[in-house]
Amino acid sequence: MKIIINSSSMVPIYEQIVDQIKTLIRNGELKESDALPSVRTLSKELKISALTVKKAYDNLESEGFTVTVHGKGTYVAATNTELLLEEQKKELEADLEQAILKGRRYGISDEDIKSLFELIMEG
Repeated sequence: MKIIINSSSMVPIYEQIVDQIKTLIRNGELKESDALPSVRTLSKELKISALTVKKAYDNLESEGFTVTVHGKGTYVAATNTELLLEEQKKELEADLEQAILKGRRYGISDEDIKSLFELIMEG
């Protein structure tokens, strides 16, 4: 399992872990019943606090993406990938809405915002 932490990002590290594991599940790279690395293993690998990894795992479990078996580890739960994709679309929609509102606060026209968006989408 490959997780990349961006320490200069404004997104908390535990959220980066949660988002990346959800993406791995949605893409089929992590399947139902696959074991996640132990909290200690992942914290050493990423060079971060075990408490941060534990928080990410707790969030994943509370959202129904993983199941923790005491003494055995954390496993990918049976998930509905359509539901996961819909959740991620909602998050993206909220982020895009914030970007549009910020552009409007700066006095940028909707047409210029659309042009900028299209330019960014072209890569």
